[in-house]
Amino acid sequence: MINQSSSEREREVDKELLAKYEGLYTPAVADVMHEYGYEEQTLDPEITPLDDDMTVVGSAFPIVGRPNRSVNADEVLRRFLEMHEDVPKDGVMIYDTNDTNSAHLGELEVTSLQPSGVAGAVIDGGVRDTSVIRERGFPVFNRYTTPVDCIFRWELLDWGTDAVVGGVEVSPGDIVVGDGDGVVVVPQEIAEDVAEDAHEMASSEDAVRAALEDGVEAFDAYEEHETF
Repeated sequence: MINQSSSEREREVDKELLAKYEGLYTPAVADVMHEYGYEEQTLDPEITPLDDDMTVVGSAFPIVGRPNRSVNADEVLRRFLEMHEDVPKDGVMIYDTNDTNSAHLGELEVTSLQPSGVAGAVIDGGVRDTSVIRERGFPVFNRYTTPVDCIFRWELLDWGTDAVVGGVEVSPGDIVVGDGDGVVVVPQEIAEDVAEDAHEMASSEDAVRAALEDGVEAFDAYEEHETF
């Protein structure tokens, strides 16, 4: 029997948990979070997917930085490459950039990260080379696009640490779910329960939808299924 390290076991548990979120849509997750008392877990609505049909599910890998015009570009680039090595398979790079002017992700990064199984990126900041990223099908959610590279004007401070992204507190290992409606962050400690309840809610909504399509009045459908 092969002995596994604790990190490998945690990664297996993470994959099982992530599988429970596949196919769930953000409204169901957000509604369940609201019932749990987590009412501010949806990122700023200005953070949107590059394409409306892009979706992402993964484990949060927070990245923190700030504008800095005096950085050494070579040092910044080396920091980026070091950070890339730490992004786990199925991880979602989720950036707290504190920036409004430069791009924090581009074509070469995506080309490097995608084969490693990185799930996607959520950037409270900018992205460039968007046509190539769309062609590659790499899920990216961002606040704005710009051709300006951050390497010359932005400092990468830390990664794999707590952050605030789009107004939401994010910790490593939280579950990130994104689709055309936005991005929701589920704290790791409640992620199992939220997934189960979100699937139940989605099933109830499917039943209501079927009833409405069969001509059942909306109020009667609500009374029967207790959701709408």
